[in-house]
Amino acid sequence: MSRTVSIALGLALVILVLALVPPISQALGERSFPSLVARIMIYAIAVASLNLILGYGGMVSFGHAAFFGIGNYVVGILYYHHAEGVPLWGIIPGTDQLLITLPAAVIVAGIAALAIGAMALRTGGVQFIMITLAFAQMLYFFFVSLQQYGGDDGMIIRKSNQLFGLNLRDKMVMYYVILVIMVLFFAALWRVVNSSFGAVLAGIRQNERRMTALGISTYRYKLYGFVLAGMGAGLAGGLMAVFLRFASPDTLHWTESGELMIMVLMGGVGTFFGPVLGAAAYLFLQTYLSAWTEHWQLVFGLILLVVVLGTRGGLSGLLSRLTRGRS
Repeated sequence: MSRTVSIALGLALVILVLALVPPISQALGERSFPSLVARIMIYAIAVASLNLILGYGGMVSFGHAAFFGIGNYVVGILYYHHAEGVPLWGIIPGTDQLLITLPAAVIVAGIAALAIGAMALRTGGVQFIMITLAFAQMLYFFFVSLQQYGGDDGMIIRKSNQLFGLNLRDKMVMYYVILVIMVLFFAALWRVVNSSFGAVLAGIRQNERRMTALGISTYRYKLYGFVLAGMGAGLAGGLMAVFLRFASPDTLHWTESGELMIMVLMGGVGTFFGPVLGAAAYLFLQTYLSAWTEHWQLVFGLILLVVVLGTRGGLSGLLSRLTRGRS
């Protein structure tokens, strides 16, 4: 019970610190810092969704950015048809309502994950990795070919989404919306990974043959996990489109999937809060190293090697050992 209370108090403290970031940054004259933290929170959702299938389910997907990009484009396309006043395919009206665009992004990404997962999960190992990568690249080139939606230049979302009369064009207001959504997402994810479904998923990662021998349909459980992960990435992609007011085909590219994978590795594969640490470390290093030198990727690569090879469990594992050492 004491451990549960300590975890709850720690989470409350983290949420409080995140809530205080905008006023403190404004007081210190660091007006761009809240935008960086907002991007970290969005990527934390996407990375946590990948970690669900990679860390808990043992499914190495190298095309996870496809669902991130689909969520990104769903928000952009719905806004485009809202602004033009022309329904999509003549039947689906456009909208700029956040309570419609984000659920739509989640649903469409989930449907795409269902279709891709239904085929990819019939394989395993390297074949699974290559199939997810191939589907992601096909979707990337598909959206690049859509000249109506900007082609390879992407789409500008000229007006912010609407939510209960809030001014989401204001980055501070949008920051708190993202914070609330992230907290709700991780609360739901906690229920998933600590449920019987999460236990089965972990069992499949450890020994799929044994789970099959127990009469469990491993394919079905892996597909459920894959769809949930795709929906989480779609949520993050939709949030990014609302926050940046821009939808880009780069969000579907294989390099984006690689960045998500790096964030998982940095934070700690199979750890619940590792994705938050990994996203924060990656984006902080990317932002400040690139401002320091144009060869920042070389420095970042060395840091990544140290973290992955030297921490034995990523930043989350390192933090756990330091905490136990002090107690």
